[in-house]
Amino acid sequence: MIRFLRHFDPHRVRLLVFDLDGTLIDSRLDLIHSVNAMLRHIGRPELDGDVIASYVGDGAPALVRRALADTDDEAFFRDSLEYFLGYYRLHKLDHTTVYEGIPEALAGLAHSSNGVQRLMAVLSNKPVNPSRLIVQALGLGDFFVSVYGGNSFTTKKPDPLGVLTVLQETGVAADETLMIGDSSVDVLTGRNAGLWTCGVTYGFAPHTLEEVPPDVLVETPRELGELLS
Repeated sequence: MIRFLRHFDPHRVRLLVFDLDGTLIDSRLDLIHSVNAMLRHIGRPELDGDVIASYVGDGAPALVRRALADTDDEAFFRDSLEYFLGYYRLHKLDHTTVYEGIPEALAGLAHSSNGVQRLMAVLSNKPVNPSRLIVQALGLGDFFVSVYGGNSFTTKKPDPLGVLTVLQETGVAADETLMIGDSSVDVLTGRNAGLWTCGVTYGFAPHTLEEVPPDVLVETPRELGELLS
């Protein structure tokens, strides 16, 4: 069910900025396996998958720090991060899939009900190279004018720099843009840039959307398409 928490007119939206993990793709298993491979490598016990999934959203360095229980040993942290990134680079598409209904929703979202073409972009906190490779490999590349990652800019979400860059590149106003994601990080990013925000409850961190409510909530990719049809 689509739930508006703050009213806005979806038909005025001309730019959609999507989160990646937990919003467009289900990368949960590959991230879990990569973190646990890192932990095995350094001689630590594996973590429960739900715990690891709850650590996702703020980028690879934050994910690794949380998995290491916020170690103060920076050399140890850097070595662990390097191993995680190397393992994930090789295994990022072992189990990762596009959420059911996303390709159809994106195809419909490219055109608004009044015939105006919408632009779409991806802004992830995952490093940019695997983000772009995953988007291309899963057949989503043609939908997006740009795909940016957590190392594309000097700051990550929820800092608005990435979104503001997309606005500048596309020439679309903030009040004509919708940020779409599965966590409070995405909602805060949208708020910080003056965008409308949409939370998807099928992703990794729906509980965080209760802490930082978006303007509208959708439960499925299909509802996302209906919201903007």
